[in-house]
Amino acid sequence: MITLKEMITKKDMKQFVLFPFSIYKNNPYWVPPIISEELEVLDKDKNPAFENAEARFFVAIKNGEIVGRIAAIINWYEVKEQHIKKMRFGWYDVIDDIEVSKVLIEKVVEIGKENNLIYMEGPVGFSNLDKVGVLIEGFNHIGTMVTWYSLPHYKEHLEQIGFVKEKEYLENNFKLSKIDANYYERISKLIKRRFKLSSLNFSKTKDIMPYVGEMFDLFNKSYATLSSYVPISKNQIEYFKKKYISFINPDFIKFVMNEDGKLIAFGIMMPSFSKALQKANGKLFPFGFYHLLKAKRNAKTVTSYLIGVDPAYQNKGITAIIFSDFTTSFKAIGVETVIRTPELEDNSAIHQLWKNFDPKTHKRRRTYKKNL
Repeated sequence: MITLKEMITKKDMKQFVLFPFSIYKNNPYWVPPIISEELEVLDKDKNPAFENAEARFFVAIKNGEIVGRIAAIINWYEVKEQHIKKMRFGWYDVIDDIEVSKVLIEKVVEIGKENNLIYMEGPVGFSNLDKVGVLIEGFNHIGTMVTWYSLPHYKEHLEQIGFVKEKEYLENNFKLSKIDANYYERISKLIKRRFKLSSLNFSKTKDIMPYVGEMFDLFNKSYATLSSYVPISKNQIEYFKKKYISFINPDFIKFVMNEDGKLIAFGIMMPSFSKALQKANGKLFPFGFYHLLKAKRNAKTVTSYLIGVDPAYQNKGITAIIFSDFTTSFKAIGVETVIRTPELEDNSAIHQLWKNFDPKTHKRRRTYKKNL
């Protein structure tokens, strides 16, 4: 018999966060979160995403043991302002037992119907900056700190329950040696002259901080036309600023400014923390910090996290400036490989942006949809 338990207390939530550690024990491709950080993400008193969203957390229990988990999420901005009657679900992990998945999904369906929502989609988080999708290809490639890993049966369970493909995302990688540095340097100089632009690079994290608010404002502006985009609030900006910026090597953030000193484009890459997080195994102490700092300082692999361009400057070659600046910095510190975070399969503009780097698709992931 499978029973469902709603996780409410701090002790409950720690069990919720720890469950994947049992499923993926000894799996060489899973990247565990830092437990304390994950608990904060799911805490309505600490994560400002809960200003516009609500979530309930459940585990399935069989023979006295947790065998699955799920988060039932409603983003009320999406529902009320964008009129998208969507029930979200995320943090979906389960043993290979279709009955367990059915019990978890039925609970999300029940909550969706109670709130007069029309369909459900997942796995997704609270907003566009959260993790997304289950893997459908690339199970034998290590994950990243900004993606969920999943086993083949996750996809199979959802399809057997009646879900259909909603969105598909590609993850690609390429070697830095594939970039023609001279070409991008030449194009960069031309674009800067033509539009009176300049690069802004950093050597210290503290110098980045005054620009973070402006960067996220530009992020909102750049991505507003994407499907199901939910704007990032001021409090969320402060949260991400505190949570992530300090982890980024200053060489991995590039800004482009216009002649009035206004930010019109940015690029963010992050050192690959995958191996370091595996060594930390969910804990910052006693050695987790050491592994993360070592990865930050000695990254041979980096993850492309975000690129944003003011709509008024799009299709003008502005990204050539960002690529030229990244190439210069990366070659100086010995970066060899760039991994791109999940990008929508039908986002032709982003695929055009990267096509000259000879990217190789090594993973595909998908969100699934089901009418309520």
